[in-house]
Amino acid sequence: MTDVDIKIENIVASAAIGKDIELTEVSKALEGVDFNREQFPGLVFKLKEPKTAALIFSSGKLVCTGAKSIDDSILAINKTVDLMRTVDKDIPHEFEIKIQNIVASANLEATLNLEAVALELENTEYEPEQFPGLVYRLQDPKVVLLLFGSGKVVCTGAKTKDDAKLGVERAYDRLSELDLI
Repeated sequence: MTDVDIKIENIVASAAIGKDIELTEVSKALEGVDFNREQFPGLVFKLKEPKTAALIFSSGKLVCTGAKSIDDSILAINKTVDLMRTVDKDIPHEFEIKIQNIVASANLEATLNLEAVALELENTEYEPEQFPGLVYRLQDPKVVLLLFGSGKVVCTGAKTKDDAKLGVERAYDRLSELDLI
């Protein structure tokens, strides 16, 4: 298996704290929060460290985006919930955090003829008039890769960094096998 370096660009994580939240009250505890019920049904809270944005819903569900590592994603959710707890003491200390999506990038260090790749490689979509990248869907790991003629790759849909890396490496190996790289 070829070793390809990947860089995590974004992690989306979610949490359910198991209790309804009074958004107006919680918004008072969060500095710089955006809350406009007409525009969006939840609070948008930006943390400076780690640099993330959390969407907080009245159902007690949170979605955190922007973290560059799983640890930062978990830290951001815990920091946000701790701040929320200053106005709602009944928010539980134990709750589940789930990684929903990891977006990573890589460089295959070779140019790709995407038309040839589209003809030879299985499970691809390529519509250059609509989008300059080729969409390559893998089953194992279950990720979607965007391949560009420059050799740059974006991986999305991974739940772990290992899956993102494995997806890119399997694509590289398959392209090599087909003499496309």
